[in-house]
Amino acid sequence: AWWTGTNYITDLWKTCNETCVPIPDSSSTSAVQSPLSLSPGYLQAVQATMILATILCCVGFFVFILQLFRLKQGERFVFTAVIQLLSSLCVMIAASIYTAEHKSFHPGSLKDGDFGSSFVLAWIAFPLTLLSGLMYLVLRKRK
Repeated sequence: AWWTGTNYITDLWKTCNETCVPIPDSSSTSAVQSPLSLSPGYLQAVQATMILATILCCVGFFVFILQLFRLKQGERFVFTAVIQLLSSLCVMIAASIYTAEHKSFHPGSLKDGDFGSSFVLAWIAFPLTLLSGLMYLVLRKRK
C-alpha cells in the first residue's frame, strides 16, 4: 500500500477496507480532468512512470543477457546502463510526485494516514536501480 490509515489502505488504483473501490480519476478513461477533479493527472503520472520503470527494468535485464553473448571482450554494457538509468529516473519521478501530491489523491476522510510499504519500497528502488545502472556503466565483459 502506498498510503495507510487506521482501517484502510490505498495503492495507486484502489482504496480498500473490507471492500476495494477505485480511486477517483485513477483510470485511463479519465485522462481529461474536470475542473472539480481531486487530482489533475498527478496520480496517472505516478501510475505511468512506475509502470514504465518496471518495463524498462525488465527490458534492461534482457538486453544485458543479449549483450552478455554479443559484446566483444573488454566492451562496456552501455546500452543496458542507459536503460537502467532511465528506469531509475522513472522511479524517482513517480515517488517524487507521490510525495508532493499524495494529499490530493484522496478525499477528506482518507487524508489522515501514513506512507505505506510500497511507498518506502519505491524510494528504496530508486537508489538501487541507479546503482545498478552505474555498475553497468563500469562493468566490462570478461572471458
